[in-house]
Amino acid sequence: MARWQPDAPGRLAAAALELFEERGYENTTVIEIAERAGLTKSTFFRHFPDKREVLFGGGALSDLLAEGIASAPPTAGPLDAVTGALDALGRTFFSADRREFSRRRQAVLDANTELREREALKRIGLTASMVEALGLRGVPDRTARVAAKLGALVWEIAYDQWIEADNEEDFGSLARQALAEVRTIGAVR
Repeated sequence: MARWQPDAPGRLAAAALELFEERGYENTTVIEIAERAGLTKSTFFRHFPDKREVLFGGGALSDLLAEGIASAPPTAGPLDAVTGALDALGRTFFSADRREFSRRRQAVLDANTELREREALKRIGLTASMVEALGLRGVPDRTARVAAKLGALVWEIAYDQWIEADNEEDFGSLARQALAEVRTIGAVR
């Protein structure tokens, strides 16, 4: 692959995933990832701080969630604002063309404790981003924390369903279904 081709981060992520599947996460180096992508080690580090982060999208997810919450209509409640952000996430990161990559990525994560720990920390950070974005909308802290954590739960449920081999439903629809279930359970006394 020529170095001048576009989407270096995407090429690096694809190369890393292939190598992690072939050799295992522990047995793959940054240099090997960069070479497989047709790039240099310095290009790798321009986009990612380490080989773990290559499968986690940098800060783009946090930014997209915050933008989605900020752009929700002023009349939207906290959970509806989070739902709008999850819809935006679905259109950008969880589109049909990324489903197979995401399935393979999840299998690599499931096989490695260090990557599962990184995934858990990333989700905590994403939840914190949602809390902050809701706070900027004037949502009280406790309410923002509850809405963000429910949003994270909805995301997790929708994502797990979205990557199932026999599921072709779009992420946004799955997230809305999970949110409806969460709301129904919350209404049960």
